[in-house]
Amino acid sequence: MKSQNSQNSYVATLVLLVVLLSFSSSVTSYLYLDDFIPCLQSHSKSPIDQSLYHPGTKAFTDVLQAYIRNQRFNKVSIPQPLLIIAAKDESHVQATVICAQENDLHIRIRSGGHDYEGLSYRSNEPFVLLDMFNLRAIHIDLATETAWAQAGATLGELYYNIANISSRHAFPAGVCTTIGLGGHISGGGYGNLMRKYGLSADHVIDAKVVTANGHILDRKTMGEDLFWAIRGGGAASFAVVLAWKLELVRVPKIVTVFNVGRTLEEGATDTVLQWQDFAPKANKNLFIRVQPRVVNGTKPGTKTVDVHFIALYLGRAKKLVNYLNKSFPLLGLKLEDCHEMPWVKSTQFWYDMPLVTPTEAILNRTTRNKYFAKFRSDYVQKPISKAGYNLIWNKMIELEVMFVQFNPYGGRVSEIPEDKIPFPHRAGNLFKIQYNGVWFVDAFADRYLNASGELYDTMARFVSKHPREHFMNYRDLDVGTNDHGNTAFAYSYFKKNLPRLLETKAKVDPHNFFRYEQSIPVLPHLVH
Repeated sequence: MKSQNSQNSYVATLVLLVVLLSFSSSVTSYLYLDDFIPCLQSHSKSPIDQSLYHPGTKAFTDVLQAYIRNQRFNKVSIPQPLLIIAAKDESHVQATVICAQENDLHIRIRSGGHDYEGLSYRSNEPFVLLDMFNLRAIHIDLATETAWAQAGATLGELYYNIANISSRHAFPAGVCTTIGLGGHISGGGYGNLMRKYGLSADHVIDAKVVTANGHILDRKTMGEDLFWAIRGGGAASFAVVLAWKLELVRVPKIVTVFNVGRTLEEGATDTVLQWQDFAPKANKNLFIRVQPRVVNGTKPGTKTVDVHFIALYLGRAKKLVNYLNKSFPLLGLKLEDCHEMPWVKSTQFWYDMPLVTPTEAILNRTTRNKYFAKFRSDYVQKPISKAGYNLIWNKMIELEVMFVQFNPYGGRVSEIPEDKIPFPHRAGNLFKIQYNGVWFVDAFADRYLNASGELYDTMARFVSKHPREHFMNYRDLDVGTNDHGNTAFAYSYFKKNLPRLLETKAKVDPHNFFRYEQSIPVLPHLVH
């Protein structure tokens, strides 16, 4: 009986503790928001109450989780926002910035939720989440071949709207159609039109932002330093992007795609070696991604590497086959490997949608699978030898769980000067690597995280050095953070463009209102 009483007492204590913690959290939230919400109401030009989502409600959970792409950060142990403001007009964004400053509240800004470390919707200090998903209007002007697109619009929505007006226009951006435009473009943004037209950020000709003082500015009023910084320097360090004015590009009415696989036993290594030499110098109309991953071998219990060559060609299939059979013969491309289609349908092919999928599918704003993931990046500037590739394949087979993507450079992206925008990774790069550790059961986390680190360490001898360069949009906290004003991580992202970013930050946000773990820090000696 004594044991039963002890157990009951223990359970009662746990229940009381949960209640107290819940009450404490509610009180903390109330104290932070007591003046904040009335401030929002007074500074908004339209009613804002329907845009506010409070913790403890189903609507709050639904909105928060709808754009958490990486399930590593969808756990009860992850700090949640005190409030979600799903802005419905520009004044809601202004009000959030103004009132957060007045009430000493931190904000995080989310447009699509694809940031690989979840930094747009989590923080270790009390914060409110400014979610841009309602701000997704797109206006296209074919006469000027431009588009205004709000930050919460997805790539799929932009592609669909362009295609509805013209079969001969496109925009150079990513192949994942659920990505939000706000963060994608502000980090540089790239896709399979990169070699023909450069980065997404290379095609921004104007923008509307809310600065730390709550002002709405465009290119003319914000000045060229801030306009330069937000195009590839990570806008969340400087302002809230409301919308981008984009320069559209021209594409043929029909383009060609293919996805051809080769295993190691089928000569994949020699084919990759030839690709490495050919792809950066290829016709600008051609982009061929190499995607190696570990698969089961032909003998029971064995593993091998299966390498896929995935391409977009701005032209017809017959011409492509003739060109590749002369310039990249080891691929052995055949006409039956190719698929011809309008450009907008090629975006579905690259997102692994069946060819019969209706085009409207790219309007879907949610990802198809719930996944856990760790991503990293590197740049290759010198050819990797056959022995080097064999070492890489053996390490991948040993680890089993990792796959990588090699994205070729050259063409237009390499012709633009390194300081044109903050994104510096231009001439001199053969290809960029993305490391992908993706799993679907949380219990496997340690295995995948360790494998990611091992493969990354193995690759050190083959990639850029001094610094070891990384792509900011492939957010990776293992590169470093800005604790105590550290800027080493930022140098790997921005190289010689970092000083101008630091000066711009000190000028436009000297009190470091816009901050997160890898934001551009404020260096006191630069503040005037």
